[in-house]
Amino acid sequence: MKVAKNTVVSIAYTLKDEDGNVLDTADAAEPLAYLHGFGNLIAGMEKALDDRDAGETFEVVIPPEEAYGAFDDDLVWEIDKDQFSEDLGDIEVGSQFVLETEDDQVLVTVAEIKEDFVIVDGNHELADETLYFNITVLDVREATAEELEHGHAHGPGSAHDHDHG
Repeated sequence: MKVAKNTVVSIAYTLKDEDGNVLDTADAAEPLAYLHGFGNLIAGMEKALDDRDAGETFEVVIPPEEAYGAFDDDLVWEIDKDQFSEDLGDIEVGSQFVLETEDDQVLVTVAEIKEDFVIVDGNHELADETLYFNITVLDVREATAEELEHGHAHGPGSAHDHDHG
């Protein structure tokens, strides 16, 4: 069976940056399982997996516009320290929290702490990065009605494992 919309795909992969540093992996013992065609992966990865066969191994280079996008200066904010309701002692560079904006909720990372304000960044940590994947398609199966209804894979390797929740 080939990877196509409405299939559950299990993959093993290694993700590297342009310098060859390993950023993330999923091996055959603990693969990533996802529902194909529902935007559960970055666009470039899903496109590269389309029409692949179980057992196939390949490499793909994904530019930022098909991954986590370009760095957006509009997602970097200075927040007055007095806007923080919690103790600033718990906040350090690299800390993450959800920031409520007028339109949305944004996961931000503390980039810098100044005397009167904190600089937070809502860009994904891999924004502006070209990603280098080595991928093995381990298994492809038809999605269940429940998976299609929910829009994601269930079971081992998925982000929504009913067997362990």
